[in-house]
Parts: sequence; structure tokens; C-alpha cells
Amino acid sequence: MTMSEMALSELQILEKLKALNGWERRRKEIFKVFTFKDFDRTMAFVNAIAWVSQRENHHPDLEVGYNRCVVRYSTHSAGGLTDNDFLCAAKIEKLMGL
Repeated sequence: MTMSEMALSELQILEKLKALNGWERRRKEIFKVFTFKDFDRTMAFVNAIAWVSQRENHHPDLEVGYNRCVVRYSTHSAGGLTDNDFLCAAKIEKLMGL
């Protein structure tokens, strides 16, 4: 297991969460609800997440609706949150700035 795959401490989680705008924590996951104007924009976002996820080899749980997408990250194999979860969440945030 690499350093990026090891579960973070409570203090590390709280610090990293502060750096992510609008992301919340629930138990062993971080999540954010993204809203869009219409279905096409929602699906474009979902496809962009798929592309980033494949490149990072770290895949979120997604809940997709007409104009919203809930993105959830956790690392099941580590039994908690890891650097990978926060790295990928930050990359998803950058997608919104494009």
C-alpha cells in the first residue's frame, strides 16, 4: 500500500476538507452535490469525471439525476479517506472552472 492509499488521520482529513469548496464529510466519505442547468450539462460533467477517474485509477460513487450529480469519494481498501480521495475531489473542482 502506497502513502496515497493509506487512511488519513482525523486532523489530516479536517485540514484537507478545508481546502475543498463545498465538500462535506459523512463518516468515511467526502461528497458534494453539483447542480446544472440541464441534462446535457450534467452528463458532460459525468463524462469528464469518468475521464479523470480512469486517469487517476480512483473511481467515485456517482448519483446522477436530470440536473444534479452527487460525487462521493472514499477508499474502501484503506478503510477510510486517503490522499487519493482529496486529490480526485480537487481535480473535479477544477473541471467546474473550465
